[in-house]
Amino acid sequence: MARVLSCIQPTGSVHLGNYLGALTSWVSGQHRNDVFHGIVDLHALTVTDKPGVIGDQTLQLAAVLFAVGLDPKVATIFVQSHIPAHSQLGWIMECTVSFGELSRMTQFKDKQSKREADFVSAGLFTYPALQAADILLYDAEEVPVGDDQKQHIEITRDIAMRFNHRFGDTFVIPKAVTPPVGARVMDLQDPSSKMSKSTESEAGCVYLLDPAESIMKKFKRAVTDSDNEVVYDREKKPGVSNLLDILSAATGTPQQKLADEYTQYGKLKSDCGEAVVALLHPIQKRYTELVSEPAQLHDMLGIGAQRAELVAKQTLQRAQDAIGMTPKK
Repeated sequence: MARVLSCIQPTGSVHLGNYLGALTSWVSGQHRNDVFHGIVDLHALTVTDKPGVIGDQTLQLAAVLFAVGLDPKVATIFVQSHIPAHSQLGWIMECTVSFGELSRMTQFKDKQSKREADFVSAGLFTYPALQAADILLYDAEEVPVGDDQKQHIEITRDIAMRFNHRFGDTFVIPKAVTPPVGARVMDLQDPSSKMSKSTESEAGCVYLLDPAESIMKKFKRAVTDSDNEVVYDREKKPGVSNLLDILSAATGTPQQKLADEYTQYGKLKSDCGEAVVALLHPIQKRYTELVSEPAQLHDMLGIGAQRAELVAKQTLQRAQDAIGMTPKK
């Protein structure tokens, strides 16, 4: 059983693409591996400048994670800021990575270019050091990531190997793994782009907590084409194929079989919307129950925090001992 770590920021709302593309794999994976899932609220500070936001979003995200099926007695679900070792090891990681290495991170360059007229947090620059601490604290052997995050795992490996070379064998060297293939969910208004919470228009993004009426409206307005022929072909018919992908994920029926059952786009859009409404209904119901009982939600997070802190403290102590820092008496 491998130790696996995946984290998620409490920024923005969870959407259908997040659920079908990643969270369903988290739920099934909790029974195959020793999984740790962190809600990384410290990372969210790089894009948050208003009081009273991060705490609410953290609890709401926790409720979503439990509502989709993560079991606090099986998976270790924790809030990053509840484990002080993240910040403590994060500083050690900053002192182990070079300025040049951080300067070459493509995600920082991309985010900086998009915010040229805005305040750019130094945390966006040092982000990989804290992320390395997130991973190394839990002796994670595997970190499932997409292509856009592989560079972060590579720099984590470099930092860990440099630390081990300087101070002795301390950290497990993690490896990036390709997560199980989830449904590929594209924007309903721009089927050439992945569904994203950062999209300019919300008309193409279905959120897990959207009311049924809103979900149906978004699917009925989904972009298709002028052929009015239901064929599964991602290249030539991206809009229609996206609907078939979503309907397939929601019903468990292969895309090609579904394509053979439809002759009109209207019926396909309607059925797809109804299937998503039915899929999300029990999740929304459970979410509502959880957020109405914050004490229960905190208790569930507390279970994960106890497990996470036990592991993290041991790893931090191992690193401090390797360096030779003066122990607290």
